[in-house]
Amino acid sequence: MVKRILAFMILLLSILFMPFWVSAILAFAGMVYFSFFAEAVVLFFLSDLLYGAREAKFFNIVFVSLIISVLTLFVLEFLKKKIKFYP
Repeated sequence: MVKRILAFMILLLSILFMPFWVSAILAFAGMVYFSFFAEAVVLFFLSDLLYGAREAKFFNIVFVSLIISVLTLFVLEFLKKKIKFYP
């Protein structure tokens, strides 16, 4: 539980003070390492609220990183269940 809270705090600081690509890598690593790391989705929602702008190439949607993070979370959770090997 302490690792998960520490990962949340590091991801929050990276969203607030670091470039987006650093936050995306940390969120992806958290989604792979922890089971159902929904904190990344919440923090990307915060990121879209703070820094989001309409994207013309995404049909003027503001919450692009939120949508991508939700899809990534569900795909990774599905793949983790399929790839897991139990002897």
